[in-house]
Amino acid sequence: MSTIGTFTIRPLDPEKDAELLHRWVTHPKAAFWMMQDARLEDVEREYMRIAAHEHHHAYLGLHDGEPAFLMEKYDPRHVELVELYEPEPGDVGMHFLVAPTDRPVHGFTRAVITAVMEELFADPATRRVVVEPDVGNKAVHALNEAVGFEPEREIDKPEKRALLSFCTREQFEAARGASA
Repeated sequence: MSTIGTFTIRPLDPEKDAELLHRWVTHPKAAFWMMQDARLEDVEREYMRIAAHEHHHAYLGLHDGEPAFLMEKYDPRHVELVELYEPEPGDVGMHFLVAPTDRPVHGFTRAVITAVMEELFADPATRRVVVEPDVGNKAVHALNEAVGFEPEREIDKPEKRALLSFCTREQFEAARGASA
């Protein structure tokens, strides 16, 4: 993905990054984040809560040094999926959001999800990435499939009907090799 540029990921600073995040999560393209009506204080409070949580972490993704995406990593045994599936050792939950732009770059979102997956699998303890996007989010289902996710089943979360999907390290490597 060298034609796209360089991606780096840093811990999110809820106070410093709240204004930027607020613009992203309230944008119409971020409807599946369910924060359309959030005020700046709501966004800051939510990411302060995540920053203080032992099993949930938020990161800011940079593209060539500029903020370009949000990544959340969580332990599904304690956050998001408690009692909704049987977690396995090495399971890591993930959310990501690409910043809205007026100048989309072909392949950019796929490059972002690939960078996110590389970051998650850089930890040798990560055996499988778990996602639970809204069943109606067809665009993210296609992206997930492109990097190796396989849907398991639909589940009911308090806030949505979700498609529970998994991607092992081997599935990710195979998908990455197939697209090279």
